Amino acid sequence: MSPPKPRHGSPLLLLPIALIIIALAVLFAWIGGWFGNKNVTPQTMVNTAEASGTQQPGVRRAHAKGICIVGTFAPTPAAAQLSTARVFSQPSTPVLGRFSSPGNDPHSPDNKAAVRGMALQLKTDDGQEWRMAMNSFPFFAASTPEAFQALNAARLPDPATGKPDPAKMDAVLAAHPEIKKFMAWSKSAPTPDSLANTRFNGVNAFRLSNAAGVTRAVRWSMRPHTPFVAADPEQLKTADRDFLAADLDRRLAAGPLKWDMVMQFAEPGDPIEDPSKAWPDTRPETLAGTLTLVRAEPQVAGPCLDLNFDPLILPKGIAGTDDPVLHARSSIYSVSFNRREREISTGNLHTGSVR
Repeated sequence: MSPPKPRHGSPLLLLPIALIIIALAVLFAWIGGWFGNKNVTPQTMVNTAEASGTQQPGVRRAHAKGICIVGTFAPTPAAAQLSTARVFSQPSTPVLGRFSSPGNDPHSPDNKAAVRGMALQLKTDDGQEWRMAMNSFPFFAASTPEAFQALNAARLPDPATGKPDPAKMDAVLAAHPEIKKFMAWSKSAPTPDSLANTRFNGVNAFRLSNAAGVTRAVRWSMRPHTPFVAADPEQLKTADRDFLAADLDRRLAAGPLKWDMVMQFAEPGDPIEDPSKAWPDTRPETLAGTLTLVRAEPQVAGPCLDLNFDPLILPKGIAGTDDPVLHARSSIYSVSFNRREREISTGNLHTGSVR
C-alpha cells in the first residue's frame, strides 16, 4: 500500500514557500540595515563617516576626493580558462574609473593621502558590468563590519576635548588585534610618489567559475608597469595640494599608463572571508590582463561623477564570497549614493558639486 499523498496545506508543500519567504526577509533586512548587530548598520556606518569631518552635501561620504580615468582592459589568453566572464574572452573592454583619496573632504591635500583607491567599471559588449573598488593597502584594517565601525567611531573627536579619546582606541585595539597589525603596516609602508606607480589590491575574495564548472577563490591586484619610487617625506610636507592629479596629467600626456591584473588563488585553509588576513605570497598567481589608462579629468564634470562602484556588481563567471565586509561595503556604498543623489535632486549641493 502506497503512502498517502500530502494534502493541500501540508507542511511538506509549504516548506519551500517558507524558505523563500525567510530568504527574502533576510535579504531585505540586510539592505534595510537591520541585519546583525543592531548598532552596526549601513546607515550607522555612513553616519560615522559623515561625522569624521565637515560633511559637504552632494559629495561621497568616503574617498570624496577623486579623479576620473578612462581606458581599456585587454585579457590574456589564460584568463578565459579562469572564468566564463565575457571580459576575459572579448579582445578589449572599455574602462571608466576613478582614483581617490580617503576622507570626506573633496579638497583634502594629497600629501595627507597615505592610502589611495582605484575603482573601475568594465562594461562588455553583451551589456554585463564588472565594478571593483581596490585600495593601496595589502589587507583590510578589520575582519568584520563591527570591528571597522568600532575603529571609525573611536577616531571621532570627543566633544569635550576636540580630539579622539585614547582610551576608546586602546579598547578597540585590545578587542581587535588585526587593527593593530594594520596600523603598524600603515606607519612603516613607504608611500608611492605617484598614482602611476601605486599597486592597488582587491582585499576581498571572490569566486571565478570557468566553462568546465571549476570554481576557485581569488583575490586580484592591479600592479603598475611604472617602477615604484617612494615619496620623499620632506618633499611631501611642501607638496602642492593636488600634486597627484598634476603628476598624472603629466605622465598621461607622455603616453598611456598600464597595470597588470594578477589573480592570486587561495589554497585549502586560507581565510576566504576575512580581508584583514593576506594570503601568503607563495600562492599561485595568473596574469589575467592589462589595464591601459589613456585619459584623466576632474571628477566635478567627469564621466565617473555618478557611478557607484559597488563591488558586488559582477558579470557571469564571477561571484562574491560570504565575506561580511564585502557585503557591508556594497550596502554602505548604496546608502552613501542615495544620500548624495537626494541632496543633488533637492539642489542642496557643495560649491563646485564635487562628488
